[in-house]
Amino acid sequence: MRIFFTLGALFGALGVGLGAFGAHALRAALTPQDLATFEIGVRYQLYHALALIAVAWATTQWEATTITWAGWAFVAGIVIFSGSLYVLVLTGQRWLGAITPIGGVALIVGWTLLAWSAWRG
Repeated sequence: MRIFFTLGALFGALGVGLGAFGAHALRAALTPQDLATFEIGVRYQLYHALALIAVAWATTQWEATTITWAGWAFVAGIVIFSGSLYVLVLTGQRWLGAITPIGGVALIVGWTLLAWSAWRG
């Protein structure tokens, strides 16, 4: 439980920092489209930081290894989905857009596993 709560809080703090960075430091440096892409990464990171805290809570409610898998799927999804968007925008390496969906799938898997854990709980 502690690891997912800690990761959720850290990803949340990082998301707020990156959001402020995007809004203030990057606004003049990026195209509106790139800024919107960066903001999508921040938004999904913040949503899933909260999802990690939900996973931490879920571990106190139900005994299921799928809850742990859900947490790690959220971690992977944040790193791959949001991380690829950040790097894509900041470096201009557009090929990274090809791996972003892998992170999206990991996020979907995380939600599905969390739902399954609750249902089976």
